Amino acid sequence: MVIEFQFSGQSIGGNHPCFIIAEACDNHLGDMNAAREMARRAKAAGACAVKYQHHLPDEEMLPDLPMSDNFAAEEPLYTFLQKYALTLDQHTELKKFCEEEVGITYLCTPFSYQAAAELNPLGVGGFKIGSGEMTDLHSLLRIADFGKPMLVSTGMCEWKEIDRTYHALRGKNTPLALLSCVSEYPPVYEDINLDVITKMQARYPEAVIGHSDHTPDLFTCYAAVTLGAKIIEKHVILDKTQPGPDREVSINFEELTELVDGIRKIEAARGSERKVHVKEAAVRTWAFRYAVPRIALAKGTTLTSEMIDTDQLTTKRTGQPRGVSSHQLPEVVGRTLNRELAANEPLLWADLNEA
Repeated sequence: MVIEFQFSGQSIGGNHPCFIIAEACDNHLGDMNAAREMARRAKAAGACAVKYQHHLPDEEMLPDLPMSDNFAAEEPLYTFLQKYALTLDQHTELKKFCEEEVGITYLCTPFSYQAAAELNPLGVGGFKIGSGEMTDLHSLLRIADFGKPMLVSTGMCEWKEIDRTYHALRGKNTPLALLSCVSEYPPVYEDINLDVITKMQARYPEAVIGHSDHTPDLFTCYAAVTLGAKIIEKHVILDKTQPGPDREVSINFEELTELVDGIRKIEAARGSERKVHVKEAAVRTWAFRYAVPRIALAKGTTLTSEMIDTDQLTTKRTGQPRGVSSHQLPEVVGRTLNRELAANEPLLWADLNEA
């Protein structure tokens, strides 16, 4: 079954190129100039979409929410979001800027149903759902009622929890993507378990499977694409020295350019056809080995196994593909030469009498 769907005019899944998301998150620190620059640079890097986040802190969490040590923030997340989260008016401006001035898809993660309800009238193409909301069916089913695609990360979740969300959203006929993810910031590589991607492909046949990556480098993204991930989400940042909860899991835009280029090359290289290609044909004319004698052989010489075993008759690259090839050496045993053969002169079938 080939699964694909349309997202803001772009095809995701199937045989289409990997949908690469530059996750700006809150690395703009509330600065619209930085947020716009991230869109420009994501486009220049070749990303398909730039993603922001819409936070309504009081709809999202309690003020005294305890935080794990994973987050590289110097203050509670609630306080950080109160300071730096973009307003709805800013999201409206950013969406217009991305699509009308930059030419890149605007994507956003709502961290509550209320945030999604505010974004929906902007004409967003769909919603990216973070791992923390993956089990929140109360909100997800209401978001699904907007009738738009949902890209859902699966970090921190057990199979039974992903199963439940998958079946609930497919029950709504929601165009769905599930992203493998590890919610560590950054993760231990042994925890990533990239082969889960292939298990997800088999387990969730009506969803596009992708990968949301929190490593500080590019390797696991490349491997995910090789395993068939059709979406890659990667955090990006303008300056890796700036503070913020996502700094440790973000790459800069030079690295994003390298990532996009690498993914496109991997996609081009992932064919499964075994054949001699046009550019290989010319190499075949000189690269394969054919029979030659090390010393001159007189007319009437009978070729023997001993001559082959002692390398009196050996193989070299001769540039004469019509000669006796290496794998055919046993077939010349017992045949005689009908002409004199000089040392290093290619042995042709026409030089041999029948055995």
